[in-house]
This record gives sequence, structure tokens and C-alpha cells, in this order.
Amino acid sequence: MPELPEAEVVRRQLHAAMVGATINHIRVGREDIVRQGVESLAWYSVSHITAVQRHGKSVVLVCERGAEKRVVVAELGMTGLLLFTREAIPSAKHVHMIMSLANGPQPELWYWNARRFGRLYLLDQEAWKDYRQRRFGRDPFTMTGDEFVHLIRSCRGRIKAALLNQHRIAGIGNIYANEALFRSGIHPYARGCRLSKRRIRTLFETMQRVLEEAIAMGGSSIRSFVAPDGTPGQFQRRHLVYQKTGSPCPNGCGTRIRTLMDERSSFVCATCQKR
Repeated sequence: MPELPEAEVVRRQLHAAMVGATINHIRVGREDIVRQGVESLAWYSVSHITAVQRHGKSVVLVCERGAEKRVVVAELGMTGLLLFTREAIPSAKHVHMIMSLANGPQPELWYWNARRFGRLYLLDQEAWKDYRQRRFGRDPFTMTGDEFVHLIRSCRGRIKAALLNQHRIAGIGNIYANEALFRSGIHPYARGCRLSKRRIRTLFETMQRVLEEAIAMGGSSIRSFVAPDGTPGQFQRRHLVYQKTGSPCPNGCGTRIRTLMDERSSFVCATCQKR
């Protein structure tokens, strides 16, 4: 948390409120939260925000000043939030960046991150290109079904691990991997290279459908996630297996959902999900 749907919810709200705005200044509470580019902080003063993008689980502000273009990359990590309102901030001591804005509907943008797994990056175009190449695999919404089939069939390991590998597929985390696999009838320990093309295509279509539905419902608010305006997501109400250990299978097969412990917990119906 947050994953692709939550990052996309954030991107859409930021795009609506910030494109065309001017950054007056950026105040960083602790410099170690800026992993790269802290020395260029002053450049962003009086720059203009021309776009807001999402890459995987990260939100990117594209800024221009004269003929030069740079970006602010916000990694949300496990607990990161980008917020417009003080009232939505869980604890002021974990605010690590405040961006002062002009010429837009919002006066400020706050970056809050209690556990500090997320980071900020201030990058020029060359550094941004290098960052993208190192960090992000294919986006679930821009890759084709054939590309997804090729990617999965080239994996000798477990299918869930392939879905969570951000260098292969950018944006899928534990929540949506569990939900997509259950709805596709695929066991998380199934080997990607042994799955038929038909089953992989079913997974691809299901994955996109789950992500689209989650975005439409504002994402999943499991712990602290809220959109920039403070609105919590509602997709957690539609989770079928995630954190449903001991509950009856939603398919009505009579089996109870069990937890498999690995690097990340998997929630599985042993009857409906096949290897």
C-alpha cells in the first residue's frame, strides 16, 4: 500500500488541481527523504507544473522553468500520502515536504510518510530517463496481451512473484496480485512457464479489470491511504480474498480462504485456484 490504483487516484486529483500552477518554493523537513537532487531544490521555485504522471506506484510532477524541464518523483512506499489539506494529515511530525503553490485552486501540497519507505527525487531529464529505465517494468495498462503472455511464460518462478516484480510489471502490489489471481482461478505458487496462454490471457484481462474497478472506487484504504483531498478509498469493500483468512470462498465452493506465508502473505482458495 499504496499500489497502482491508489497512485492513479492521487495522480488524477493532482492533475486536476496542479497543472498550470506555479511552485513558489519547496520546503523539505528532512533532507534524507530526498534521495537524489536535493542540491537542485532552489531550481523549482517559480517553476510551472505542466503535467502529473504516474509510473508504477510513483507520482511524478513535471515542472518547467524557461526552456528547462525537471521532475519531482514522489515514491509513496508503504505509507506515503500526498495531501492538499492539513486536516487529512495523520501526524504533523511525519510531514517531510511542503510545496507552496500559486495560480491554482490549492495553496499547498504536503508529502507525509510515517515509515519513510518512500522517497522524493528531484531529477533533470537525463537523470529522469535513467531512473525510469532502472525502476519500472511495463505498465499493466499499456502492455498488450501478447506481451503479457510472453513475460509470464518466460518466468520459471511463482506467478505471484512475477506480478510483484516491479522491474517486470510496474504497479502491482500484494492486494491486487491476490485479487487478480483468485478471480482468474490461478494459484499464487503456479509456475508462470507452465501456464497455458489461455489462462495467462484470462489473468491479464482480470488484472486490468480489477485495477480499473479499484481506481473507479478511489483505491483501497487498508490503513492510512486517502486521496489528496482526504477522501478514503472504497475498493476494500470489494476485496474477495485479501485479508479474508478463514472466510468462506466467495465462489461458494465450501472451502475457507487460507493464508500462505512467503515474502508477502497470499490469500488462497485451495479448491478454486489451480496450479
